[in-house]
Amino acid sequence: MNIKKNDKIKMLSGKDKGKSGKVLQVLPRESKVSIEGLNLLIKHLRPRREGEKGQRIEFPSFTDASNVALICPKCGKATRVCHKMVEENGKTKKYRACQKCKEVIV
Repeated sequence: MNIKKNDKIKMLSGKDKGKSGKVLQVLPRESKVSIEGLNLLIKHLRPRREGEKGQRIEFPSFTDASNVALICPKCGKATRVCHKMVEENGKTKKYRACQKCKEVIV
């Protein structure tokens, strides 16, 4: 999966289509991501003691990684991710790169 924690992403489909946010959590085996402020679900909690009020808690739910696109930090556009082999100190390392501007994403 090409999306990592703390990446800026843009939603491609769903109720939050077109909005962007930061990735909070990634589940690579299930190919799912959780995004700050997007795809929010509401959980209703009952009051536990007498005189206490019930609560509504909003929390970001997981969405499929295919429904999001990475925003390139260099050009600022939503893009697919390609991979680039970069040689450092005689060793070759594989990095993520923007498909549009070809810049390496660290």
